Amino acid sequence: MATLKDVARETGLTVTTVSRILNNRGYISEESRKKVEAAMKKLDYQPNEVARALSKKSSNVIGLIVPHINNPYFAEVISNLENEAKKKRYNILLFNSKSNDDNELKYIDMCKSNRVAGIIMMSGSVQMEEFSGLNVPLITIERNLECGTASIECDNFHGGEMAARQLIECGAKTLLHISGVNETEMPADERSVGFAKVCEAQGVWHREIKTTVKQYDSGEYHELLTELLLEYPEVDGIFASSDVIAAQLIQVSKKLGKRVPEDLKIVGFDDINIASLTTPTITSIRQPIKEMASTAIKFLLDAAAGKVVPTRMILPVQLNERESCSRGMIS
Repeated sequence: MATLKDVARETGLTVTTVSRILNNRGYISEESRKKVEAAMKKLDYQPNEVARALSKKSSNVIGLIVPHINNPYFAEVISNLENEAKKKRYNILLFNSKSNDDNELKYIDMCKSNRVAGIIMMSGSVQMEEFSGLNVPLITIERNLECGTASIECDNFHGGEMAARQLIECGAKTLLHISGVNETEMPADERSVGFAKVCEAQGVWHREIKTTVKQYDSGEYHELLTELLLEYPEVDGIFASSDVIAAQLIQVSKKLGKRVPEDLKIVGFDDINIASLTTPTITSIRQPIKEMASTAIKFLLDAAAGKVVPTRMILPVQLNERESCSRGMIS
């Protein structure tokens, strides 16, 4: 098994310099960094994160708590966070809460044993107060800050406004908004506020339909959507709080003989890859996921270094117009 000395010998650098590169300490030339990375790959050298953590107050590990890994939105966020952390030579320790806060003590113990540099929280069910005792930065993405260090959100309110305007300008006159989980308060609730504001200002009939924890956990909305389309046959425009819901809505509409977008116009939210894979493709409000991930990592590392970071950062959203609700398709 290769050692730190082997890596130093391979690169022609001192053990101290190699150690500084691995721990991301001080100025290191890009040439030296590439030499070390090439040597590590050649020798199959794996740094011992636990041993490295013992020599300093924290390790190059960031704890990440998400509610689900099978949801494509969270999968995309995780991927972007891993990419951003890797750029800073940090690793992600992933916890999948599955909306079950009974695992909190296990998460805390694992964060302690790995001496995490900080924690990024996305799960709305896990209680953040329990983690404040770790005395590391606690960054939230799309959940209320509470006792954390900083929150990263997209402009949910403006996203709701944009969705309502898009549906109305495309000719929809009777609107539904399928929103977030009824039992959990989240920043995403602002989407319904923005949506309702535009509808009321323009005198358009609208109604908000809350979803349940069970539906959110399973990712299964077909039954709910079928009931809604049968209960509200006059509805010709729907704003879905996620592209996952919007994609299932297209499937249900087809089964019930409703054409999208001719009979029913749909706007989703998130603009993940599924939005461009359905038939028809989904008009969606894009969350700046890459930018949110980059900001979260930056705030966490800045706070860990003792720098002051903004308590709340709201990043802009944009409308990506596709087939399910397009101005270009208005007859």
